[in-house]
Amino acid sequence: MKSLEEWFEEYGESHQNPINQKIHKVAVPGIFFSVAGLLWEIPSSHFSDIAIAPYFIVLAMVLVFYLVLSFKAFVVMAAFSAFCTMVLVELQSANIDILVLSIAMFVVLWILQFVGHHIEGKKPSFFKDVQFLLIGPAWVFHFFFPLTPHDNA
Repeated sequence: MKSLEEWFEEYGESHQNPINQKIHKVAVPGIFFSVAGLLWEIPSSHFSDIAIAPYFIVLAMVLVFYLVLSFKAFVVMAAFSAFCTMVLVELQSANIDILVLSIAMFVVLWILQFVGHHIEGKKPSFFKDVQFLLIGPAWVFHFFFPLTPHDNA
């Protein structure tokens, strides 16, 4: 399995352009949030009077992925995930249509991502390996909270 540093190095190869990097710093966390919002809207299943929310099952699997890569990445992504969860709770309390908001954010932010990659002149990394969809958020946060021993995000 690749180390987080190796993932970042490979991801960074197609994210050298400063404009593409700026787009990613906004769009990637926004896409993460929008996917969380989409998952949030999937109804819970009930087994023997126990409610199981797909949102939390997927979130647990994603956080295990980060934990296997790096404890620091796990902590940062767990904190961001907790923030996303709190925002979703507040949006739900305010009767805001999370599904519509999430779909709109997802579409607009992915369009921005593809604009960034057009400017970069390179295809998005996830075309090579779908795991890059989870590496992207950690890579963005690495700019603000170094997650590897070498600060070469």
